[in-house]
Amino acid sequence: MVEVSFMNKYAVFHILDTPYSYGKNKDTLIVRVRVARDDVKECYIYYKDRYDWENPYNKKSMNIVAETELFTYYQTEISVFRNRYRYYFEFIDMNEESFKYNERGFVNPEFGYNDMNSFQFPYIAEEDLYKEVKWLQESVVYQIFPDRFYNGNPSINIEGTGQWGKGKIHRRSVYGGDLRGIIEKLPYLEELGVNLIYLTPIFKSDTNHKYNTEDYFNIDPQFGTLEEAKELVEKAHELGIKIVFDAVFNHSGSDFFAFKDLIENQQESKYKEWYFIDTWPVKKAKNKYYTFANGCDNMPKLNTNNKEVREYLLRVGEFWIKEIGIDGWRLDVCDEVGHEFWREFRKRVKAAKSDAIIIGEIMHEANSFLKGDQLDGIMNYPFKNAIIDFFAKGIINGREFLDIMAENRVLYMDSITKQMWNLIGSHDTKRIYNECDGNINRMKLAIAYQFLYMGVPYIYYGDEVGLDGGDDPENRKCMIWQEEKQNRELFNFYKNMINIRKNNKVFIHGDFEEVYCKNNVIAFKRVLDGEEILCIFNNGDESVLVNINSESKAVNLLTESVENLREIKLDNLSFKIYKVVK
Repeated sequence: MVEVSFMNKYAVFHILDTPYSYGKNKDTLIVRVRVARDDVKECYIYYKDRYDWENPYNKKSMNIVAETELFTYYQTEISVFRNRYRYYFEFIDMNEESFKYNERGFVNPEFGYNDMNSFQFPYIAEEDLYKEVKWLQESVVYQIFPDRFYNGNPSINIEGTGQWGKGKIHRRSVYGGDLRGIIEKLPYLEELGVNLIYLTPIFKSDTNHKYNTEDYFNIDPQFGTLEEAKELVEKAHELGIKIVFDAVFNHSGSDFFAFKDLIENQQESKYKEWYFIDTWPVKKAKNKYYTFANGCDNMPKLNTNNKEVREYLLRVGEFWIKEIGIDGWRLDVCDEVGHEFWREFRKRVKAAKSDAIIIGEIMHEANSFLKGDQLDGIMNYPFKNAIIDFFAKGIINGREFLDIMAENRVLYMDSITKQMWNLIGSHDTKRIYNECDGNINRMKLAIAYQFLYMGVPYIYYGDEVGLDGGDDPENRKCMIWQEEKQNRELFNFYKNMINIRKNNKVFIHGDFEEVYCKNNVIAFKRVLDGEEILCIFNNGDESVLVNINSESKAVNLLTESVENLREIKLDNLSFKIYKVVK
């Protein structure tokens, strides 16, 4: 008796919203649909003008863009005159049986097909299109924690400034890093090859991290002056390097003028609606008002639903772009602030500088913020966590790793995926050096994947020279500037990966295709306009021979030698990059 398997209809999913249906441009609609893995042999979309009643539907085969253990994702682009769409899907299962699927669900063959039940994307309105930021996609981010980067002007050191790189780091430690120091080290960053600097907050505050803002319109004196901030931006721009500031709009510092007035005048304060007060009278105590995180009484949460608060913060967003020409904002804990505020923020920022970028600190799924009307991308912590689990710790296998990456990719529009900040560490996490237990080969695998995958590579200052550090505050050590103490092998590895990415646009704008996965060996292709580059990783402790069923020849981008792809040898904890010769 032959066992017959039927299509798993429960797995099928499609909605008229990003990332399943959205305008790529005014003439092109991107359509994506999900089915159960290994369930569908072919997938077609039938489409036409929604007001065309006479002519038959156009039929187009859809391509697989991602697969996980459970699901397969098909996608294609369609275009019709006037950009008014009516469409439905056809699935051919492994038994050659056909299933048609529209907005009602699966079509009952007894009743035939009714046009009125097709999915309808009424019109691609130009004002609704997401305008991707090409320079962001082409960026390599370098994050600087200013107090720990370089002391360029010791004369402004505050009392208690420690000796650079000496002593045990505490949460209140100060070491004197400043804007002058960053200016002086711009040639170093140019040599490394980065073209986007992200600074954690530099506005006036009484902590070393500055996430409790006292004054949003002034540079903290321990970092320098407004004039030095202007100089930094100007000189960075001369070198082709963009500058992004950090905005803390979820909360202020407790010494912010509005909160100080509230404490002084209590219910009579004209700023009493700027915060969330539990009970009166209010003192600087965590149980009296809503704060950022538990126990953070020096960070009272701002009420961004209040018009005055909203306008104040929107002016901040505009000011630093207009005043000194920064290239965008990174937004601290922005998922704790309402969507409508960020919609307004986007309009004001983009009006001030049309290609300014807005990147959110959101550590988990963030599709509601990434529909094109709020953020341009996020710090991609799910990417980082998967990198650590696979390459650094080896607690997931290759299949699990690729599944996580696939699910992360299909959460968003393609343009957004190419703009994600793909970090492997930050000021809030352990250093990649520590996550890898000091194993440089494991670090290289993580870094290589970061630069070869879709999205924007992100370097946390010091990682490029082997700076170590555990949990906060150990992850915020002073930058190593003595060359003899730097890991120059790692520095040159970073330089090489940056150059490979810059010299091969397929890594910036190309599609991703999984090629091979067995145990801890994975391979994928990046594809753009007929160009293919194969990337293969051995995350195991033994050398392997990999057959990817290819007779092609390719240039090894690490050695520049021409090799046959029929059988690829990889040492343990190694990778190779091949540019396929046509």
